[in-house]
Amino acid sequence: MFYILLVPGLVVLAYVFRQVVVIGRSCKSNTKLHGKTVIVTGSNTGIGKTTAIELAKRGARVILACRSKQRGEAALQDVKRESGSNQVVFMQLDLASLKSVRSFAENFLKTEPRLDILINNAGLYMMGRTEDGFGMMFGVNHLGHFLLTNLLLDRLKECGPSRVVNVSSTAHNWGRVDFDCLNTHRTLRKGTSMLDSFGIYGDSKLCNVLFTHELAKRLKGTKVTCYSLHPGGIKTELQRNADATVQMILSNLGKFFFKTPLQGSQTTLHCALQEGIEHLSGRYFSNCTARSVYAKARDDAASKKLWEISERFCGI
Repeated sequence: MFYILLVPGLVVLAYVFRQVVVIGRSCKSNTKLHGKTVIVTGSNTGIGKTTAIELAKRGARVILACRSKQRGEAALQDVKRESGSNQVVFMQLDLASLKSVRSFAENFLKTEPRLDILINNAGLYMMGRTEDGFGMMFGVNHLGHFLLTNLLLDRLKECGPSRVVNVSSTAHNWGRVDFDCLNTHRTLRKGTSMLDSFGIYGDSKLCNVLFTHELAKRLKGTKVTCYSLHPGGIKTELQRNADATVQMILSNLGKFFFKTPLQGSQTTLHCALQEGIEHLSGRYFSNCTARSVYAKARDDAASKKLWEISERFCGI
């Protein structure tokens, strides 16, 4: 009799847990974006693609900034179809190449008169080196977006009020920034094991939060605000470059603990659209709510040092 009563209770608890903790809150903003232009990096798949669809539905001109021409053009058709908008454009951007970032920015500034929202969404979990010799996760998850943002800041300021949204992760909690390693090896930490790769991913996500913290200070007095965020655990293609063991673990966890891309895009949309959060510029959000972070993620000295080394690496 006890077990007969226990099982339904556990099912109810599991349902409540998934609804409240896993799925979480939704963006409540009704903001329309007619006449506004948005860039979403990594928007050919996952939450980036879903974010692009949702913004296009609101009337925005959406730039899909993606590495693969083939996948980007396929996503372009999907976004147009699902949003019902023709104001969607694909522009090639390889964040693993500083040359490509500069070319994208130059092309964008020549052809698009506005930029109202920049969503630095792209991210990868992959070892290796970028075209410029940086650790892959440092180069793509942080450095490419750092350069892109700086190259587009003047346009964002001209079109203010405008926003920069940096998609980070709760993984930043286990990250660290080893400046000696960065200076010597141009990567966040050495090592090639699965544990090392998890660590480096967390390091790169901490860079996102520190970058946002420093950017907010430098944007004071302008009409540009910025936010970093954790989208939640999401079943996307982020893990496609992980080894088979990691993919198997995440696949099984994903059946219960992961959000859909639409659910996972809600905090991004909140940071991009929600009225009245301008005073929270520089803050970290999760579940559509500003959250406190550990001291290492709001360290003024570390964020300034990361900014300065990133400028040097990018040659700006």
